[in-house]
Amino acid sequence: MTDFVELQVYTQLARIGKALASPVRLRLLDVLEAGESDVESLSVASGVGLKNTSAQLQQLRNANLVSTRRQGNHVYYRLSGPEVSACIGALQHCAETRLAELRDAIGDLFGDAEELRPVTVEELRDRLSDPGTIVVDLRSAQEYAQGHVPGAISLPAADLSEALGRIPRDVEVIAYCQGPYCVLSPHAVRTLRGHGIPARPLDGGIARWRRGGGAVETGEEAEPGPA
Repeated sequence: MTDFVELQVYTQLARIGKALASPVRLRLLDVLEAGESDVESLSVASGVGLKNTSAQLQQLRNANLVSTRRQGNHVYYRLSGPEVSACIGALQHCAETRLAELRDAIGDLFGDAEELRPVTVEELRDRLSDPGTIVVDLRSAQEYAQGHVPGAISLPAADLSEALGRIPRDVEVIAYCQGPYCVLSPHAVRTLRGHGIPARPLDGGIARWRRGGGAVETGEEAEPGPA
């Protein structure tokens, strides 16, 4: 009887492992770190076909990793709770520690240049009130409104080139995007530094900031930034 009960326990645990055993589902969970979204928007953000996105979301819902709400003809998905984000973060940390192939892939994405040495969550927390620091959110205006680092300026990556002339040269820019594998922030940092603007990326983006207990503001910018 005891062995049977233990097997049942591990069978339930395996449901989570099975739900996470898909690159597409992991990608969708990463995108949902930004906040609630409908299937169409998730399909675009993840680069996964609409039909496949819908099917994979159902798998995540069956494992209770995502929740839904309906508004009119749209169904909106969100992470079921903060423990789901913590689970994703723990998985990423474990994989980065144990898998040399993953570390190599991350190196291919970001390179090993000293200028891309990231600012940690703890360091950014200490620098939020520093007038010599500007925090820039490179995600879309919608994602920014759903939740951003307090005091961060909304500057979607697509608008960066046009804003270069309006960014002060006597401050350091800390740029962030969604998560640890988002390439927007390292690309932006290279662009900023190439135009004489000191800049570094935030380690792990807004996802790691949230997981580290960092405060988050919602809503649109009260005052226009450099964008």
